[in-house]
Amino acid sequence: FFAPWCHWCQKLEPVWEKTAATLQQKYPGDTRLIVGKVDCTAPASEALCIKHRIDAFPTILVFRKDDTGESQHESYHGERSVPAITAWAEHFLAQAKRHIAKTNVVDSDMDGVPDSHNGVGCMVSGLVHVQRAPGMLKIQAASDSHEFHWETMDVSHVINHLSFGPFLSEKAWAVLPPHIAAAVGAMDDRSFTSDQHVPTTHEHYIKVVRHEVSPPSSWKSKAVVSYGYVGHSNNIQKAGEVPTVRVNYDILPVVVQVTEKRQALYHFVTQLCAIVGGVFTVAGIVAAIMDKGVNLMTKKAELGKLG
Repeated sequence: FFAPWCHWCQKLEPVWEKTAATLQQKYPGDTRLIVGKVDCTAPASEALCIKHRIDAFPTILVFRKDDTGESQHESYHGERSVPAITAWAEHFLAQAKRHIAKTNVVDSDMDGVPDSHNGVGCMVSGLVHVQRAPGMLKIQAASDSHEFHWETMDVSHVINHLSFGPFLSEKAWAVLPPHIAAAVGAMDDRSFTSDQHVPTTHEHYIKVVRHEVSPPSSWKSKAVVSYGYVGHSNNIQKAGEVPTVRVNYDILPVVVQVTEKRQALYHFVTQLCAIVGGVFTVAGIVAAIMDKGVNLMTKKAELGKLG
């Protein structure tokens, strides 16, 4: 899949043509391996490129005879040379002849790095050391050997886990109150989806606060330090905007200290006495009002003023 304006497609074209000629010479008349190309800028092929999510040029995909309409096609990531692509293609012929087991992950040069594999998207994980100052994490497609079609670039993503500060032990998690523990990974397991065929940038704004939770003295353990945050997300859809995921964070210069203190028994007794005394006082006031009302009604009855 290529675009005529793409510099890397122009460099690949003679290699691709020579590879097709080489395979034709080595396997004349063998129709099990067909080398083709698709111009994604042509009106007739635009729908095909959109269907297979072609957003980087050039993209080399494998279409197997037994693939279903929902199959994920392997994409080639190896060296762009005639020997490398030819060896990669011959790997599929060996699979077709049952000389080797069929697999969707191909490592034709046996260097331990797959030349092609199936699947869409990528997983980003790691640990970043940052200053205690506002900053931004930026995730954007970049390549030294591709050009991108930004209008079809999809940066939909799932945040499996995002946290700040040191990793917490099981004992530390047990010390944290539920609302603080939930704030440590407030954006975990959240999905963010881009509108199809609309360049969308996802902007996440995060405010981070340090918590110091001191357990009861009977636990004989140190205070647990954690960093909780609240997040707000927004989508930006603008023509010419390169689809990006931006995580803007601001570590606030404040510390929330949480300390648990148990009340002494005499505090409980005092409060209980206050409640009991209050109940008796209110009951006495109500009884006095009712008694006064009854006496007033009795006097009126004696004077014949009732009714």
